[in-house]
Amino acid sequence: MRTGLGAGADPVRPAVTAALTVLLAVALPACTTGPSLETRSAITASPGDSHDLAIGSAGFTESELLAQMYAALLDHAGYRTRVLTVGNRELYEPALEAGQIDVVPEYAATFADWLNAKKKGSEAPPVASPDLDATMAALRKLAGPRGLTVLPAGRAVDQNAFAVSAAYARTHHLKTLSDLGRAKLPVRLAAGDECVQRPFCAPGLKKRYGIHITAIDPKGVGTTPAKQAVQNGQDQMVLTTSTDATLDQFGLVLLTDDKRLQNADYVVPVVNRARVGSARAAAALNRLNKVLTTADLAHLNEQVDSWRRLPADVARNYLRSKGLLPKG
Repeated sequence: MRTGLGAGADPVRPAVTAALTVLLAVALPACTTGPSLETRSAITASPGDSHDLAIGSAGFTESELLAQMYAALLDHAGYRTRVLTVGNRELYEPALEAGQIDVVPEYAATFADWLNAKKKGSEAPPVASPDLDATMAALRKLAGPRGLTVLPAGRAVDQNAFAVSAAYARTHHLKTLSDLGRAKLPVRLAAGDECVQRPFCAPGLKKRYGIHITAIDPKGVGTTPAKQAVQNGQDQMVLTTSTDATLDQFGLVLLTDDKRLQNADYVVPVVNRARVGSARAAAALNRLNKVLTTADLAHLNEQVDSWRRLPADVARNYLRSKGLLPKG
């Protein structure tokens, strides 16, 4: 989630990406000065329907895939699109407000808390939760005054997830995190340093599930060394993401977060309302919600990260296979 497992293997895009990032970085100061959010005319403008649209990507594989799918669906609906790889939320969100970028793929819980911190400061209590409806309501309340519309979430979710070796799961009859808590097994967890304090990591596993975390092995989130440590038995569990495409390669399986420790980080399209707030654009993007699942997203990530296919090709092939684009 939001970290990515590797960049897409597009040999042409890096130079273009760098140039676009510089252009946006130069332009953005003009977007953060001038009229306040309350008075900026674009904020209260009627929903627009611009023909030429810029689709933003955060630069990691999954974001690039989603941006390419959005672009293809909007192209099919009669728009003309281009995908801009910007790199981080601190750049692309102001560009989205300013209309330099028109659409971005986002994650409901993460974006809600990010906008809340932007409005109220980094120490503001989080507004996101495991409840999707409540999280979406909070997100839309924050996004609306900024001229942004958050479209409905689909079925795909990219959130923190915990994996163990398939052999370990079989031996101890584990399918869920609750099973692991009931087993009272000592668990050494491969994760990032911050896992010691983060409520969705070690403290949450202990409080919500009663899992006996004996130590944090600071190998990072979903990294190859972290997965290898679980594969070889040095650690018993690894923190990764729900769309991790490489678990099978290490003989790992996810344990279900059955008590909903993690926040509702469902994939959502966010659009600049004045530029692309029409029902036509929303209908084109919402078509993806009917088909895209978390498992699909993991498989698409795998095709780019492991099979070295181009994100645009993978995106179009998927949409064709689901009947969302004509074949041929």
